[in-house]
Amino acid sequence: MIEIAGLTKRFGLVEAVRGIDLAVRKGEVLGFLGPNGAGKSTTMKMITGYLAPSSGTVRVLGHDIENDTIAAQAAIGYLPEGAPAYGDMTARQFLTFIAEVRGFVGGGAKLRVEEAAAKTALASVFDQPIDTLSKGFKRRVGLAQAILHDPPVLIMDEPTDGLDPNQKHAVRGLLRDMAPEKTIIVSTHLLEEVEAVCTRAVIIDRGRIVADGTPTQLLARSRYHNAVTLTLAGSEVAEAEKRLGAIDKIESTETLKRSDGSVQLTAFPKSGALLIEEVSAVAAAEKWQVQELYAEAGRLDDVFRSLTTPDSRRSEAP
Repeated sequence: MIEIAGLTKRFGLVEAVRGIDLAVRKGEVLGFLGPNGAGKSTTMKMITGYLAPSSGTVRVLGHDIENDTIAAQAAIGYLPEGAPAYGDMTARQFLTFIAEVRGFVGGGAKLRVEEAAAKTALASVFDQPIDTLSKGFKRRVGLAQAILHDPPVLIMDEPTDGLDPNQKHAVRGLLRDMAPEKTIIVSTHLLEEVEAVCTRAVIIDRGRIVADGTPTQLLARSRYHNAVTLTLAGSEVAEAEKRLGAIDKIESTETLKRSDGSVQLTAFPKSGALLIEEVSAVAAAEKWQVQELYAEAGRLDDVFRSLTTPDSRRSEAP
């Protein structure tokens, strides 16, 4: 559905995107992750034809975005950063305008507008000027225009930005419902959104892809993958560290004191080994006062930090 080869973008001496190769198939919801300035939004603007690449190609449903732009863009629903719209229009007027731009007229345009508004829960503000709407409702108007023509490809830059928890839940449900028949790329800073919605995730850093896999595959790269965390009384921690340190599968342990005086003790495995049975057995045999005991699947924020450049080093030459 989307084929990207050798994609680069330069702004003067700055190379914002540095040779991205990517293929996205029907039914995939691809989470596009990276720190600020990594090249996410620039890449999405090139996929949609908003920016011309310095080199490389983008094909959408087989249409080259530079040489067959209208056919490629007709297949795309795009929610850009900031969701720009005509503020003096009402939500109804703006969506009607978008429907006409997309080639719908009369009753067909009205039906498309009403369906998009219903999916994004805009009824309560449908006839208010967009300038008077909250950030969350403006974002939902932007989402409505992106899905109005039922495109096979959706490109969304921070689709839940500015939404409250209930609205985020509704938008994520909408994306999951649409996913089987579409290809969706979602740029997000919210790592929980990747686990909630995405079937695949790509991490980009300084213009290059540094990881590509399912959320489960990325979690397996975390040092917390299969780690076991216990919450114990502070008086038991020293003995617990000693006993757990004697287990051959355990690489190391770390502690974190909590405000109630208890301590979280995390045991990290060697090479992702399973620890939960051994740790549970030791805790039971020693009769520790265990408040919590659980195995971790991994932490996406841990993987993200290990693969991307911190702000303090971002100005260094790549």
